[in-house]
Amino acid sequence: MAAHTIQDHEAAPTSDIRQNSASESPVESPRRYEQSQGASGADSVMAKVRGFRVEFGPSRKDILHFTTQLAVMVRAGISLQDALEGIAEQCDNRKFQAVLRDLKIRIEEGNSFSQALAEHPGIFTNLYINMVAAAEASGSLSDMLQKLAEYLDQEAETRSQIKGAMVYPAIIAVMAVSVTVFLLCFVLPRFTALFRGKEHLLPTPTIILMATSAFMRHWWYAIIPAVGAAFWAFWYFINTPVGRLWWDKAKLILPLISTLCRCLYITRSLHTMGVLTRAGVPILNTISITAHISGNALFKDMWLGVYEEVRQGKKIAASLSRYTLMPSSVVQMIRSGEESGNMAEVLREVSTFYGRELKTVIKAVTSMIEPIMIVLMGCLVGFIAMSIILPIFKMSNLVTGK
Repeated sequence: MAAHTIQDHEAAPTSDIRQNSASESPVESPRRYEQSQGASGADSVMAKVRGFRVEFGPSRKDILHFTTQLAVMVRAGISLQDALEGIAEQCDNRKFQAVLRDLKIRIEEGNSFSQALAEHPGIFTNLYINMVAAAEASGSLSDMLQKLAEYLDQEAETRSQIKGAMVYPAIIAVMAVSVTVFLLCFVLPRFTALFRGKEHLLPTPTIILMATSAFMRHWWYAIIPAVGAAFWAFWYFINTPVGRLWWDKAKLILPLISTLCRCLYITRSLHTMGVLTRAGVPILNTISITAHISGNALFKDMWLGVYEEVRQGKKIAASLSRYTLMPSSVVQMIRSGEESGNMAEVLREVSTFYGRELKTVIKAVTSMIEPIMIVLMGCLVGFIAMSIILPIFKMSNLVTGK
C-alpha cells in the first residue's frame, strides 16, 4: 500500500457523500479513498500568486475558528446560510472567504452541508465531512460542530506540544553548527601561519581540522548549495512511497523519539475512532478514516488490514490482536467495549488516558534530549578548542626546551 503524507491523508475527498444524501452515510472503500485523491488537485493547490503577493488557503487554525464560530451561531438559532455569510464577511483570508460563500450557494441550491463540504476536499477532511453528515442525519449539527471544534483544538494542542518540545534541541543544534563554522572558518585560520612548516608536530585531529577549515573556506559557495540539495533530496525521498515507509519505520525504532511517535499515533487513532463512533459514523467508515489520518504508514496498513477483516465479519479487537503496534491492554479494552456494546465510551476513556500519557512522554523526551544536546555541543566545541590549544602548548614546550 503506497504511503502518503499525513496532509495527503487528511485532505482525501469523500466522493460518496457527493453522490448520496447525508443520511445514508455510505461506507467508503480505502482504495477508492486514495484513488479519489487525484480529483482534488485543483482544490489542493492552496497558493496563488497575484503580482508580488502570495495568498494561501486556510490554515488549521482558520478551520478551528470557523468551526467554533459556526457551532455558536447555529446553537443560537441563526440559519446555516446566514452563519456562513456572517463568518465569510469577517474572514481575512480571501481564499477561505470564497470557499465559505461557495458553501452558502450550494446549500441554497438544495445541497446538504456535508455535500457542500465534500466539494472542497483540499480544505475539509474526510473526518470533518463524515461527522457533519452524521449530524445532519441525527439533527444535532450544533452539538456535532462543537465536538469537531474540540477535536480540532486537541489535535492543535498536541501538535503545538510536540513542536514546542523540539524548539530547544533545534536551537542548541543551530548554535552548535554556528559555533563550529565560526571556529573553523574564522578562528582556526589565524593559527595557520603559526603551524605552517611544523605539520610534523601537529596531532592528527589538528591536521584534520585544518584541512576541513581550508576546504570550507575555499569551497563555501559549493558547500551551501550541496547542503541545501541534501536536505531537499531527503525531503523528496521521504515523500516517495518507499522513502515514507522507511522513514515511518525509523520513527518507531530510533531511540528517544520511538516512544513519543508510537504514543502519538496510538492517541491519534483512538481519539479519532472515539469521536467518529460517538458521532454515529458507521464503523467501516470510522476505521477507513482512522487509517488515513493515523500519520504513519505502518499504522495505516494496520488499520486497513483491520478494515478488510471487519468488512468480512470479524471483530475489531480480534483483528487488532494480530498486530504488535497496538498494546495488548488497548486491544483488551476494545474487546470489552465490543462485548458490552459501549465502544464509544471505551474509546473515549482509552484515548483520554493515552492523551495524558502523550503529554508525559513529551515532557520526558524533552528532559532527556536537552542535556544530551548540551553535552554533544560541549564535546564538539571542546574538541575543536583542544585541537587548537594542544599544538600551541607542544610548540611552546619545544621552544623553552622543556
